[in-house]
Amino acid sequence: MIEMHRLLDLCVEQNCSDLHITVGRSPVFRRNGRLRDLNSEPLTNDDTIALMKSITPPDKVRELEEVGGCDYAYAFQSKARFRVAVYRQRRCIGMAMRLIPNELLTFDQIGLPESVRKLCSRPRGLILITGPTGSGKTTTLASMIDHVNRTFDHHIVTIEDPIEYYHQHRKSVVTQRELGDDVMTFPEAMRRVLRMDPDVILLGEMRDLETIRTAITAAETGHLVMATLHTTGSARTVDRIIDQFPPDQQETVRVQLSVSLVGVISQVLMPRTDREGRVAGFEVMVMTSAIENHIRKNETFKINSAIQTSRNLGMILLDDHLLDLYRQGVISEAEMYLKSQNPRGLKDKLERAGA
Repeated sequence: MIEMHRLLDLCVEQNCSDLHITVGRSPVFRRNGRLRDLNSEPLTNDDTIALMKSITPPDKVRELEEVGGCDYAYAFQSKARFRVAVYRQRRCIGMAMRLIPNELLTFDQIGLPESVRKLCSRPRGLILITGPTGSGKTTTLASMIDHVNRTFDHHIVTIEDPIEYYHQHRKSVVTQRELGDDVMTFPEAMRRVLRMDPDVILLGEMRDLETIRTAITAAETGHLVMATLHTTGSARTVDRIIDQFPPDQQETVRVQLSVSLVGVISQVLMPRTDREGRVAGFEVMVMTSAIENHIRKNETFKINSAIQTSRNLGMILLDDHLLDLYRQGVISEAEMYLKSQNPRGLKDKLERAGA
């Protein structure tokens, strides 16, 4: 049986994003969004248990036995770090490992618009990075924190599960707290963070009502809060947050959100057609008085129109960015429609332009 360190070596050498370990199949790598098998014998349950135990801390093995799964970050020598999810399935052990590059990417490398850099200089407010799983939200968030760290003398506090990117102290002081090791729960971490003299607060994910509520309050009371959410598109993101609250509180939350939210960055990742690799497609919403008004009046369906008419302010709709990438020959037409929020509208726009 191949050793885990050899598998991780291959993952790093071949610039893969993920490694999957499961019974009945050889190890599987994800590269440029596509799955590729290692040319070896299928793994048995004994194989997957041995691979898992070779890198999993004892306390995480106990968690796996007690609740059926565990998550942690694994430092692979000095080459890379991996976010590891171990789970039971059909009474066997499986693993999914996400490669976390050692080097933080710059805004230019990611392709982030200049308007995102300006959002990072805000003294207070809520910035949300949204998108489906595997769309690069964590990488974007880490690059934004790195930009703040190198540019401003702030106290940055991160709350993560697990910590993925390590940040060195630069111009700022960076405090990174990991759930399960440094603090037990997100709500507890959020209660404590406000007493730590933070300027910037990073939340790995806004996963429950109490965390969302505290994040909005922190943004209102003079902190810059950055967080991720599993939604696509600015309007849907606003609706998703408001819908988390009981109906009798939603009117109040709309008002709070209209004041505290300063920007939403939605993203998707796609395979490139011009060269090897993947490229990100972005939607950027920057709060304006018009959008603030739409949120307060429960007219989120008007947000897309406000974004579309405000490109001069650094805003762009996801579908417009996808269309730009397609016209530049960076992505395929099929991929453009697959990741679009409104494929029919995008097709009409393309046909009108070609008419």
